[in-house]
Amino acid sequence: MADMEAFREAVTAWAAGGPGGPARELAARLSVRTVVLLEGASDFAAVDALAASHGRDLEAEGVCVLSMGGAMSVGRFAQLLGPPGLGLRLTGLCDEAELRHYARGLERAGAAQQGFFVCAADLEDELIRALGVARVAELVRAEGDLRPWQTFLRQPAQRDRTAQQQLRRFLGTKKGRKIHYGRVLAQALDPHRVPAPLGGLLASL
Repeated sequence: MADMEAFREAVTAWAAGGPGGPARELAARLSVRTVVLLEGASDFAAVDALAASHGRDLEAEGVCVLSMGGAMSVGRFAQLLGPPGLGLRLTGLCDEAELRHYARGLERAGAAQQGFFVCAADLEDELIRALGVARVAELVRAEGDLRPWQTFLRQPAQRDRTAQQQLRRFLGTKKGRKIHYGRVLAQALDPHRVPAPLGGLLASL
């Protein structure tokens, strides 16, 4: 039976230059109505975990959460999935530094920029600020990363950084760590302290 992962794979292959037929067929079969465009896999993990913790089954609702593999791909995916392509509603998250690039890509595709929610630095920064440094440090210890965290803090480059900046940098120091903690931090959020970009995105779906 077709599922949303198959649709994600078909769209990714299409964006890489493959045929669009499989994506079109799956979009119709799965009744896809909205695609959430995210920069990377850690954003995907966080959005997926937050939706689940709020009792949402996005796939059953016709919502596809899609990692584009980088902000520079937004124009290409918007062309394929938005008005010029499948005609689906587009939404997602955007880092403030990438806002102009998103605006250009979405405008060229005739897609509404208003559906995208902006993170001041990135999603990890939003999650750390929402949870607080002490809580994130607790989660790092609980996940078995106390020793690497302590080793990281001894690096000279970390001395002049704030605790929040240190945590944000630490999450990106090992392959797969950002993805893992994207899910862990999102699951640990108080329902009443969800970062504004994440909360706005989920409420819009």
